Amino acid sequence: MVSSARSLPVMLYPLARPLLFALDPETAHDLTLVALDAVASLGVARFAAPEVPPSPIRAMGLEFPNRVGLAAGLDKNAAHIDALAALGFGFIECGTVTPRAQPGNPKPRLFRLPQAEALINRLGFNNAGVAAFLHNVARARFGPRGGGILGINIGRNFDTPNERAVDDYLTCLRAVHGYASYVTVNISSPNTTGLRELQKDAALENLLAALKNEQAKLADRHGKYTPLAVKIAPDLSPEELRAIARSLVSHRVDAVVATNTTVDHAAVAGLRHAEEAGGLSGRPLRDKATAAIRTLASALDGALPIIGVGGILSGADAKQKIDAGATLVQLYTGLVYRGPELVAEIARALARPR
Repeated sequence: MVSSARSLPVMLYPLARPLLFALDPETAHDLTLVALDAVASLGVARFAAPEVPPSPIRAMGLEFPNRVGLAAGLDKNAAHIDALAALGFGFIECGTVTPRAQPGNPKPRLFRLPQAEALINRLGFNNAGVAAFLHNVARARFGPRGGGILGINIGRNFDTPNERAVDDYLTCLRAVHGYASYVTVNISSPNTTGLRELQKDAALENLLAALKNEQAKLADRHGKYTPLAVKIAPDLSPEELRAIARSLVSHRVDAVVATNTTVDHAAVAGLRHAEEAGGLSGRPLRDKATAAIRTLASALDGALPIIGVGGILSGADAKQKIDAGATLVQLYTGLVYRGPELVAEIARALARPR
């Protein structure tokens, strides 16, 4: 007999999935989070369960209880941290958050491609702004103050030109610094016009220099060093990836998240919704993201850890990312198709011998 409340999401998801898939994807997403909150309210201690084996690993100067994290994008406003953390994740990343609230792109903007176990989204950093975001973070039990690893993913507002993008990132960094275990700088979403240009040459150099300078000032002021990660796109050439790696090492960035969604929809050509604009995630992204990790790992030569994301729908998929050079992994689309049991499956697959 199942006695743990954490087992409820695992048991119920296979039954609920057909109902959720009958709904608009964004509506289903919101309902799922509300349901997880309701289950978590039964008691976080009972909601957490031993199915996820402890397998501590150190990265970015932080001690992670296991290698499996939640990718940014699922909890954009940090409104469901405790419920999501109770699924057994070793770390949670919330956002992307921008300085000012913004509605994102017009609906519909999220599409399922079930035959490919994929999603296409063009959400566009829809969020309530950094002040509301931090109000939610402060209410959560999970986070640096409670011993959990909480990443906060930051971006620029859609109407901020790239010439002033640094200001938006600095505003967010200053605001979230005291609340985050680490901060991820999102310069790779395909759904904010021009954002990916910040991955290139002088734009990247200027952004990293400004952020690292501010990071040092904040560490001195508050007596707390908050690591910085940079999230990159999968649609970069090997030469571009190697150039980014050089910049990350030069500026002593603490980690790289590889990768965001892809604008290349060739792998799903002919499927319903394949022509929708936006970033493609899920199984079709797996090999492209893994190839980017492999190139980065070679170029970085251990200088900083890689957080592997993209197309992880099984323990074997996650192990592929680790074998390619990632230290940690993150999930999002895999949860939509596999449900909460995926977290424990991957944690077991990646657990190191004790």
